[in-house]
Amino acid sequence: MTEENKMQITKRIRTFITILGVFTMTNTSAMAQDMSNGANNFYKSEKVTVQKVTFKNQYNMKVAGNLFTPKDVNKSAKSASIIVGHPMGAVKEQSANLYATKLAERGFVTLSIDLSFWGESEGQPRNAVLPDMYAEDFSAAVDYLGIQPFVDKERIGVLGICGSGSFAISAAKIDQRMKAIATVSMYDMGAANRNALNHSLTLEQRKKIIADAAEQRYIEFTGGETKYTSGTVDELTEKLNPIEREFYDFYRTPRGEFTPKGASPKLTTHPTLTSNVKFMNFYPFNDIDTISPRPMLFIAGETAHSKEFSEDAYKLAVEPKELLIIPSAGHVDMYDRVNLIPWDKLDSFFKKNLK
Repeated sequence: MTEENKMQITKRIRTFITILGVFTMTNTSAMAQDMSNGANNFYKSEKVTVQKVTFKNQYNMKVAGNLFTPKDVNKSAKSASIIVGHPMGAVKEQSANLYATKLAERGFVTLSIDLSFWGESEGQPRNAVLPDMYAEDFSAAVDYLGIQPFVDKERIGVLGICGSGSFAISAAKIDQRMKAIATVSMYDMGAANRNALNHSLTLEQRKKIIADAAEQRYIEFTGGETKYTSGTVDELTEKLNPIEREFYDFYRTPRGEFTPKGASPKLTTHPTLTSNVKFMNFYPFNDIDTISPRPMLFIAGETAHSKEFSEDAYKLAVEPKELLIIPSAGHVDMYDRVNLIPWDKLDSFFKKNLK
């Protein structure tokens, strides 16, 4: 075999390997998920005991939660506790349980909750939007924790992830039993629906959304099929924008996919169209200054598309307050990437302010 023939064969093999690699990447990309930076949504700990609990909110609706207790906790003493709320459209098994587990490892009694109409909590129709009820669920969680013999009712904090950040703030404004308030990757669900990101939604577009929802009410009132809106896309395609891909990577892959028993995976993160417009009347940052002197901590990723909401809340809040920006982190990164989430900061914030 001549040297020239050897070179040609080597070149063909390299070309075949390259084509094979591209083919493999193309066919697996829709199934693969980015597990970098310690993504670990379903983290479990041998240091923590988990108990399913339920309690009623003020409207006699059952709220479901997971109660996390450190195994070495002194139950003859009273511990500080933290309520953790999940991202909007998610359930407690998505992000909230992770935060509750990690903080319980650090000595707190924690409670992750399903907001009404979602997960294992009551409320019909399923996936309905009702911001005031979401805030009420946080207060009901305080009711529950406050009567537990091993919890100090004067040392209860709240942590809201994504949309729950705005619901926790809404609750804290009218419930002074919440002594310290932290948010992570917060979405102001009111502003997000009225204006979209970066105020990209025009008034005419907003009016069209409202009109469509109003017309849909006739259909559902007369027994027609329920219509859903927004939420995470179900298929990964080349047309998806970076934000859609970011949510898909969490909610539609094994990284964070979770469907409550009896629910449809196709409806995960999708609120009903007719109720979603209620966010148009939701202004969680109005009177945020009245939360003071209770401390507030806002955590957001440096590259997060939602960073504007944490920045807006921080500007409107008064001392004591803190805005922590996590370098090189996006919005969904803060859901489950344990190597990026500032556990030490959360620990020190709650220990300092729930002492």
